[in-house]
Amino acid sequence: ACRAMGTVKKTLKCPVCQDFFTDPVTLPCGHHFCLTCIQAVWETDGSEDGPFFCPECQIFLPADLKLEVNTSLQIKVKDVAETTELWTPTTSRATESASTIHCDHCIDTPSVAIRTCLTCDASLCRAHALLHQQRSALREHTVVEVTGDLLSLKCKEHREELKLFCMEERVPVCCLCVLVGMHKNHNALQLREACADFRSMLETTMNQMLKRRNEAEHAIRDLESLYTQTVKSAANFRERISDKYSRIRVVLDGDERLMMQIIDAEETHMTEWLEAQRGNMEAQIKEIDSLRASRKSLLKEEIEQITAQNLCDPLDLAPIQEVDKDLCDLEKLRTAERLVDDLSGALSQHFPRTWSSDLSSPALDSKSAHPNLQISPDRKQVYWRKQPVGEALRPQLNDFQYSVLAEDSFTAGSPYWEVIVQEKPYWLVGLTTGPVGKGEPPSESCSSLGVNNTSWCIYHGDGQYLACHGTEEKQLSVGKKVRKLGIMANLQKGELAFYDADAMTLLHSCCVQCTLPLYPMLNPCIDSFSDILR
Repeated sequence: ACRAMGTVKKTLKCPVCQDFFTDPVTLPCGHHFCLTCIQAVWETDGSEDGPFFCPECQIFLPADLKLEVNTSLQIKVKDVAETTELWTPTTSRATESASTIHCDHCIDTPSVAIRTCLTCDASLCRAHALLHQQRSALREHTVVEVTGDLLSLKCKEHREELKLFCMEERVPVCCLCVLVGMHKNHNALQLREACADFRSMLETTMNQMLKRRNEAEHAIRDLESLYTQTVKSAANFRERISDKYSRIRVVLDGDERLMMQIIDAEETHMTEWLEAQRGNMEAQIKEIDSLRASRKSLLKEEIEQITAQNLCDPLDLAPIQEVDKDLCDLEKLRTAERLVDDLSGALSQHFPRTWSSDLSSPALDSKSAHPNLQISPDRKQVYWRKQPVGEALRPQLNDFQYSVLAEDSFTAGSPYWEVIVQEKPYWLVGLTTGPVGKGEPPSESCSSLGVNNTSWCIYHGDGQYLACHGTEEKQLSVGKKVRKLGIMANLQKGELAFYDADAMTLLHSCCVQCTLPLYPMLNPCIDSFSDILR
């Protein structure tokens, strides 16, 4: 019964004012309207000629149309209205009356207001809101969603409409604010113009974010291709090398196991790096989607609801880097195969292997890390923090070592480990007895890079390689850019060697005369979020 009553009530309501018909009239097309509502839509009191049209179906009507009240429909409306009045609980009517805002222009028959004109200080029903849009004299008025608190949308000091936007303080203001108020002599724009500029800026920003999202998706596809290629190539190299070892199995069983270990490690390093890069791209896509959603919601807001925060400049997003397929260079695997080929002709000349030393994978000690550095959960990677650290943790100007040490030290044996630096433009990698004292400037025994007499490192900066120890800095001649740095320390003999780990070519060797435990050290140097040392 309630549903049926609701359907009947809907058919007896004017499409313009959304209330029961008052003096209903029926147009030739069959649609019904209140007499005052249709006259307001046509901007006529009934004495003027057309052209007229139906607001519902938009068809044009005869110019000499005369409107007559549909008495039968009026009686039906009266009966249903009385029934509804008797059926509606008193408390519901009281609540609706208290919360409903009525049109200020509908005097005889109050209509529910749907909009508020800040210029007129008046609430408008659907018919009068439409009239505001159609009359040229009223089109420049500021019409917003209906509200009972007009002062909240006006200048709190002068109670005037906010028509200007202060460019210096970036807030909406009224004309009096600029003439005699707190914003006097400030540069101001029309609020509509400022909002138009802001919307244009939002659209441009969203287009840029969409473009970068597409670039990130393209980068992910390239990473997936490289991932598959790396796994497939690793499998091919594994099979070929295993076949070659089968010919010399008698004397090379141990060496074959070593080669398999190197290939597995290389595959793990490369696939982990590719997965990390894909994670970075997916994180940027998620961030771009979030920013696009927030900008999209701002485009839908009313002009008067644009705040200073909404009108601020967009975030400066870092560009999406294209995937460099050379980062998954398989030279190390080819090197392994080349070494096996060489062994078949001169086996004895290639023993012992450099890789046959004590292969190590040092875990990083987060307690020794500089406050601006962050260690990965597996303690194998170090990178710069994306979030600023607290004031108490901020490094001082004389805190020169942006480094982290390994958790365990070396005191004996011949440990060998590798550090993956990829395309990072700056890095410092080596061995040290411990960190430089916090808050202490480098002493006279330190180099300009903060390397002291108990540290032995290789520094790379923009293609230049330096061997550093104390105040000594020796420039190295390196033909091909190093992507992985291998380090071998023969502690019994006091020898330290740095290699291009892919080609296993010696970069630098030196004597290490030290009885203290030695810790592997990583220093990412320049702040670059996308650069990671492993």
